[in-house]
Amino acid sequence: MDDPTDMKEPANLRFLRRMVTVLTAVMICGVLVVTALLVTRLSGKGPDLPQTVNLPDGTTASAFTQGDTWYAIVTTDNQILIYDRLSGKLRQTLTLD
Repeated sequence: MDDPTDMKEPANLRFLRRMVTVLTAVMICGVLVVTALLVTRLSGKGPDLPQTVNLPDGTTASAFTQGDTWYAIVTTDNQILIYDRLSGKLRQTLTLD
């Protein structure tokens, strides 16, 4: 008579099941794309750093920053030493109060 296995699935339930399946696949693809982009962006080459820096005697570096044509060393005695990127020569010294 009324065998539960013979009942047809309602159309809206079939649509909902297919929609959930499609959305799950789209979400998995999105996570894979985001992961791949993070890996490719973060594993790239870092900034070009100078091979050696000649600091004045008695100074110790505590921080480093750089621009297109210069790089700067912040020392432990509150000075900023700005060097030319191409020649490596000291351009300017700033003393912090």
